[in-house]
Amino acid sequence: MDQRAPLMTPVLIGGCIVIMICFAIRASFGVFQIPIAEEFNWLRSEFSLAIAIQNLFWGIGQPIFGAIAERFGDRKAIILGAALYAAGLIFSALSTTPGQMQFFEVFVGFGIAGTGFGVILAIVGRAASDKNRSLSLGIVTAAGSAGQVIGPPFAEFMLNVMSWQGVFLVFAGTIMAALLALPLLRAPEMASKAELEDTMAEILGKAFRDPSFTLIFVGFFSCGYQLSFVTAHFPAFITEVCGPIQPGSMLYNIGVTSTSTLGAIAISLIGAANIGGTIFAGWLGNRYSKKYLLAGIYVGRTIAAAAFILYPITPVTVIVFSIVMGSLWLATVPLTSGLVGYIYGLRYMGTLYGIVFFSHQLGSFLGVWLGGWMYDLYGSYNAVWWIGVGVGAFSAIVHLPINEKPLNQRAAA
Repeated sequence: MDQRAPLMTPVLIGGCIVIMICFAIRASFGVFQIPIAEEFNWLRSEFSLAIAIQNLFWGIGQPIFGAIAERFGDRKAIILGAALYAAGLIFSALSTTPGQMQFFEVFVGFGIAGTGFGVILAIVGRAASDKNRSLSLGIVTAAGSAGQVIGPPFAEFMLNVMSWQGVFLVFAGTIMAALLALPLLRAPEMASKAELEDTMAEILGKAFRDPSFTLIFVGFFSCGYQLSFVTAHFPAFITEVCGPIQPGSMLYNIGVTSTSTLGAIAISLIGAANIGGTIFAGWLGNRYSKKYLLAGIYVGRTIAAAAFILYPITPVTVIVFSIVMGSLWLATVPLTSGLVGYIYGLRYMGTLYGIVFFSHQLGSFLGVWLGGWMYDLYGSYNAVWWIGVGVGAFSAIVHLPINEKPLNQRAAA
């Protein structure tokens, strides 16, 4: 009999709290793109590189923190991650040159790794029953979207009353406050007899020799590229290319009077739409093939991005794109993490998912950095959008040959 906890547990609540705060801060960095560049007269690519480095070291740190959690305990890994996150934000607030900002975003990246999906999803995955695991992972992932809903507008509001440096310091205090949820994060160390007999090195060796693990790794790249490019550059992109908000229009009447405000609202809409989209994806993952669901999500993103860039960009198309893209935004996370746990077992899920997530963050690095570099080179984001369309289509194809059967069942067969 499965002795793991039912769906609604303190572990699930605690995981949602930590993820929501982590991603509220992380999703807000695009709002600072123009204020920081204007204060110091930096090129767009210089702050973009700082965010790209943050994403890269988030990816590097993810398997490291997964291994720390599995070796020394989940909560110790989260405390270390929160401390690095806060330190990176504080030192970033003191930065006055691009090099300083880029260096201190290394700490922020490691901090996100310690308080983000890799560690938290592994805890929730162990605590949830087999029946409810995919949905539980979807709920926690949706909490990240809830953070994305509140983070950018809160940052935009705070920028109206204090400097961007002050906002970074507020964020540093907020991420440390997330540690108040730690008493809730107690998950059983559940593993099958076969998993208990395997060392981490043996499990990693089996995964690395499995072509399906390689396909999952490669396929997650475009997710990072698309999401991080939009998070980092969409507010600035909207500010520069979107038509003005017309007085008397519906958006104007509800308080969206400028394109800078529309940019923050767009990121929030993506997060709001993704709350439902991610939970629905987790629910579907309990019932249908995860690889085919993932392929469908990447096809949907590809079509949405291509249609958006082909049509004239107006406040209305920004809203529509944000809702459509948001419904597919983090829907890949519960399916990908669930696929890793199902095929390779739960004992080292944090480390294995962290390795897969590194591919996601390589894509994130490239999407954010290319966005700034190509903007400075061409004065436009169009080329970066079309690269995102291409890699999205590639990921849809790559997921199709994955063998979803657990490794131990393959060996038995």
